[in-house]
Amino acid sequence: MISDSQLYSLAIFLGSAAMLLIVLYHFLEINSEEHAAAEKPKVAARKTKS
Repeated sequence: MISDSQLYSLAIFLGSAAMLLIVLYHFLEINSEEHAAAEKPKVAARKTKS
């Protein structure tokens, strides 16, 4: 049987691992190539009459 202290340690470890993975995911998502391309919209060239 698992003791209370082992369960507590397991919960702390798994919660910390989950938070670390969430932060890592967001870091990778923000720095992805698709995000960088979407952040800089293409500006349409204006044609002026002379």
